Amino acid sequence: MEHKVICVLAVVLMLAFGSLAQAQAQAQAQEETCIMAPRERINCGFPGVTAQQCTERGCCFDDSVRGFPWCFHPMAIENTQEEECPF
Repeated sequence: MEHKVICVLAVVLMLAFGSLAQAQAQAQAQEETCIMAPRERINCGFPGVTAQQCTERGCCFDDSVRGFPWCFHPMAIENTQEEECPF
């Protein structure tokens, strides 16, 4: 009986660590940036939103460009894994 419990526990731990590693890999593969052309901004705020309110929503704030959203969603960027050089 003890052997079965140990085997089940080992399988559960392997699955848990596998899903954790996959989640970390996805998090590393996709990051966000606030640096983008003003025309690429997608509104995240409301009229009169402050920088603090905007960042509390997890958004970017830049009021230097008139006519475009000042509070906007960050853009996702893909981190490409660098291949090892065979040399």
